[in-house]
Amino acid sequence: MTAPAPPAGSTAAPPTTASAAGHGSPAGTPAARPAPPGSFGAFVAAARHAGRLVVQPRMGMSDPRAMRAGLAATRAADATTVGTVTLDSYTRVGDQTAARRALADGVPLNGYPLVTYDTAVTRSVLHGIQDHAFPVQVRHGSATPQDIVTALLLAGLDATEGGPVSYCLPYGRTPLTVSVENWARSCELLARARDHGAEPHLETFGGCMMGQLCPPGLLVALSVLEALFFAQHGLRSVSLSYAQQTDPAQDEEALHALRRLAEELLPGLDWHIVVYTYMGVYPRTPGGARLLLEESARLAVRTGAARLIVKTAAEAHRIPTVPENVAALEAAARAAEAETARRLPAATGPTAPGPAACHPTAPGPTPLRAAAGGPAPGPVADTGIHAEASALVQAVLELSSDLGRALPRAFARGYLDVPFCLHPDNAQRSRSYLDTDGRLRWSAVGGMPLGGVVELARAPRLTSGGLLTALRHVERRADAAALDPSPAHRPLDDGHRPPAREAHSEEGR
Repeated sequence: MTAPAPPAGSTAAPPTTASAAGHGSPAGTPAARPAPPGSFGAFVAAARHAGRLVVQPRMGMSDPRAMRAGLAATRAADATTVGTVTLDSYTRVGDQTAARRALADGVPLNGYPLVTYDTAVTRSVLHGIQDHAFPVQVRHGSATPQDIVTALLLAGLDATEGGPVSYCLPYGRTPLTVSVENWARSCELLARARDHGAEPHLETFGGCMMGQLCPPGLLVALSVLEALFFAQHGLRSVSLSYAQQTDPAQDEEALHALRRLAEELLPGLDWHIVVYTYMGVYPRTPGGARLLLEESARLAVRTGAARLIVKTAAEAHRIPTVPENVAALEAAARAAEAETARRLPAATGPTAPGPAACHPTAPGPTPLRAAAGGPAPGPVADTGIHAEASALVQAVLELSSDLGRALPRAFARGYLDVPFCLHPDNAQRSRSYLDTDGRLRWSAVGGMPLGGVVELARAPRLTSGGLLTALRHVERRADAAALDPSPAHRPLDDGHRPPAREAHSEEGR
């Protein structure tokens, strides 16, 4: 498989050889370009070298003082953290008039209205908090992000996330071709921040499409394709996302597949992998929420991911408070530290450093586990996720060397088809279901080029009740494990592995 050449006018050089960018290179391949000191990518790379998982909240408040307090609390957490400024819904859809009206009327928004506020206001929010030891990322959800990128750059920020597919299909009816053009301009605008001494960072959201019930092979492919799109349009520091799904063993295999494809297709780039704690229906009990969060942290460590987006125990009920976000950050950090110590026994014992000593910017000796950069990902069973993702990526790349053309064509032909996604540009012929082991599987692939790659199982007809049951699978599993810690309800990341490539069906699914 070869990566596409950049379109005419692009500032990115075409990838030529494979590399484990930012994480050590295989023999015979060039080392990736390291991110410059002070950048988002450099901070994450330093944390990984120190054996530390970077943890990050979802956080956005419309009041500047509250936003500043949230960032300050995130920075002060007993964990290696980066900050988040999540934008409001009006800003996401470009309705600045409504955002201004809400602010004038004193109506709280569901995020920070970055474009509406004067640049000086945002700079005052960040002053004395954001620096090389605490980078801040803007999160938004927009298919028209040009004004957002302009505003964040003016405020002194240079890290954000999204993508032409992942911030289009699930969020509205913006035509995919329009979103692709908007994101091409935005990437190029962000890339020009290098002219002012910054190394901008862009994270894909493709590994989180619809949040749930999307088989992992498609998530991996979309995350890789969006990263390639970013590179074509001038970005040299990227992260690839993957959202925790329904089965830890399947997730582990998917993350290994994501890493393999990134090593092959993103040589010369600074890149890392970011895991999202489960984005679907969340456990209703505090214990279930804690178990699921800890499970995602262990998953990130086992697979060599560098960053984790956390969720809180309040997710099933309301928007979390700042203290609840901090508690989730610290709980995830503790779980990651324990998993790292378990996988690297030599680093444990009374002399092992605590979280503060392992902060990537902390002075003093490097902890013992830093020599290895944290535990290396171990081998996993192969049920075909890498082959599936590879087939999808290759099919798209063969449509055009310009991903701005290839992506819309792929969806128009059904080569990419997201289950349960109602966007007009999605073919809506693919179907997925949850088997009796809790693994996501295809029951129909539509026009996706997966013949001979995916083993289709005969799933029962999916009813509305069966869909709701599947959507609540993770919630029920985690809550049951919290209420009854017997082996029957144990977490699934404790060594249990369902058999590979078996066809299963489940009544009512």
